[in-house]
Amino acid sequence: MNSNFTTLLRIILALILLVFGVNKFLEFIPAPELSSEASDFMGSLVDTGYVLYFLGILEIGIGILLLLKKWVPFALLVLVPISVNILMFHIFMDLPDILQAIVVAGLNAVLIMKYWKAYRPLFH
Repeated sequence: MNSNFTTLLRIILALILLVFGVNKFLEFIPAPELSSEASDFMGSLVDTGYVLYFLGILEIGIGILLLLKKWVPFALLVLVPISVNILMFHIFMDLPDILQAIVVAGLNAVLIMKYWKAYRPLFH
């Protein structure tokens, strides 16, 4: 379960989450040009005043757990709904920029498979 490949994937996913999580607070990566639907959706998330910040906190927390190799199976499970929603957003509203979403969801799925032994008790 702790192969070099798994470690590399875990660190890559952690760094992606940390960068995009911190970006929700510091906005150092410029927002891409979005369709009107996607822009309206993102605007509504911003207008809530908390959703993107909460998401940023989750991404940073999950990224730290993955980097420190603490509670990795738990962190990966918490990331599932986030990565699925990122993927669905890009499928339905921003298809040209879907690559990042595929990478995050794919890394999450591969790491869940690598840690599958930890999830077995959930299905008994």
